[in-house]
Amino acid sequence: MKGPPVYTGVMKEDTDPAAWEAHGAAALIDPLTVASGELAVVREGGKVQCVACAHRCVIPEGRRGVCRVRYNSAGSLHVPWNYAGSLQINPIEQAPFMHAHAGEDVLTIGMLGCNLRCAYCQNWHLSQVLRDADSPELPTVMTARDIVATAVNRGIRVILSSLNEPLITAEWIAEVFRQAKAAGITTGIVSSGYGTAEVLDFLRPHVDLVKIDLKTMSPKQYRTLGAHLENVLETIRMVKERGFWLEIVTLVVPGWNDSEDELRRAARAIASVSTDIPWILWNFHRDYRMRDPEDAGPKDVVRAASLGREEGLRFTYAGVQPGRVGKFEQTRCPTCDAVLVDRIGYQLTGYAIDSEGRCAACGTSVPGRWAPYGAVTRPAGLWFERRPLRFA
Repeated sequence: MKGPPVYTGVMKEDTDPAAWEAHGAAALIDPLTVASGELAVVREGGKVQCVACAHRCVIPEGRRGVCRVRYNSAGSLHVPWNYAGSLQINPIEQAPFMHAHAGEDVLTIGMLGCNLRCAYCQNWHLSQVLRDADSPELPTVMTARDIVATAVNRGIRVILSSLNEPLITAEWIAEVFRQAKAAGITTGIVSSGYGTAEVLDFLRPHVDLVKIDLKTMSPKQYRTLGAHLENVLETIRMVKERGFWLEIVTLVVPGWNDSEDELRRAARAIASVSTDIPWILWNFHRDYRMRDPEDAGPKDVVRAASLGREEGLRFTYAGVQPGRVGKFEQTRCPTCDAVLVDRIGYQLTGYAIDSEGRCAACGTSVPGRWAPYGAVTRPAGLWFERRPLRFA
């Protein structure tokens, strides 16, 4: 398989560096770094190669990698540390994870920067900070202990790194998650899947859950985002092989990635790894720089989820269209078809998986990382009401 080119820390398509230096974000972010050799290879001439993502940037002294937040200073790779761009509490279904800790609130860490440049990014205010001078977010200094304490003090049992690309802050996320796991907290990342064997091996002791965004099956379309399809497909395989819990999401963009042929090829690619991988088909809405396609509606995501089932995937979901996608909001038993997790949007209204992760009706084991203490269900529309549902 032919790999992508090795980048030298420069992307012609990016904004002129003077623009983001003038924006001032670099001056605030750069001090919040540490020198690290965990995901770095020293090269000749003072260069350092970063292996945190599939770009494998070879970075000269005084230059940055594609992500902009990893840079070479005096022959050492400097990486983000001791800050967050955003800290949120969200339903885990918003991540989205459909087969892990159903119904729970999670603490979501968003950092700054990205190794891709998606024109429809819904979190561009975080991901494009050092590439787009209009991006408003700046770092908030906090320690790993601060972040974990925030979760513990609120009774939150899952911490996710999301909203931008976690792999480009892998060393920092590993430190946060190391402390989180010591406190009994489940951890996960939401990634574009542009990974390497090195970064996955580095993260494996610290990360339980991985969600990968499979954006398109078109190599040409992926190149417009600054990535290569074959690397994403290989990352999906490597994640599964290493024993992370894996789910896949695809944003359905009308006219861009939603042809029947492309959706079927995506489903077949996922099924070739495992038919038990949940595939979530999310509806596109116009955002950031992509303003031409129509927003995707219920029919678009239901059609995509249906094609996934036809191609052999046992668990496909359509969102976010609360109450308008029928069975594609539910998790159903693959054996007896009982409703195991009933949802309306991000809210659980019913749960029938026992403490061993089995269908309460027929005893079939349901793939996932289901919490042994049950789930939290909410009456439809009442976000503030919480009714724990537990199993002995």
